Amino acid sequence: MIKFVLNPKTGIPFYRQIIDQIRFGIASGNLSTGEQLPTVRALAVELKVNLNTVAKAYKELEIQDILETQQGTGTFISATENKVFESERKHKLQSIIQEFTTITFSYGFTIDEIIDELKNQTNGN
Repeated sequence: MIKFVLNPKTGIPFYRQIIDQIRFGIASGNLSTGEQLPTVRALAVELKVNLNTVAKAYKELEIQDILETQQGTGTFISATENKVFESERKHKLQSIIQEFTTITFSYGFTIDEIIDELKNQTNGN
């Protein structure tokens, strides 16, 4: 199970953040086929958001055949092939980088410092 975290500072609607986190959880292997998600009510209480916010996210993922809801049992990760499309991956990366660079530049880091630190992170240092 993944730990859902919503960030009001991103400007991304909460329902979209929930969708993104579920899709990323599947793509990264943290959520697997058949795994049960929290109920709409339980997740709404945990995240302190309106029930409709979670319901909208779940409904959109059902339409995309990523989730399936079984009446009286719960909501589960669908057995269909769940791959993040290349365009969606690229868009997500651009979004992450935009947020990342905004923060790092606001602290006065240069591009060279950022690149050096990224290289250190990928080399395990």
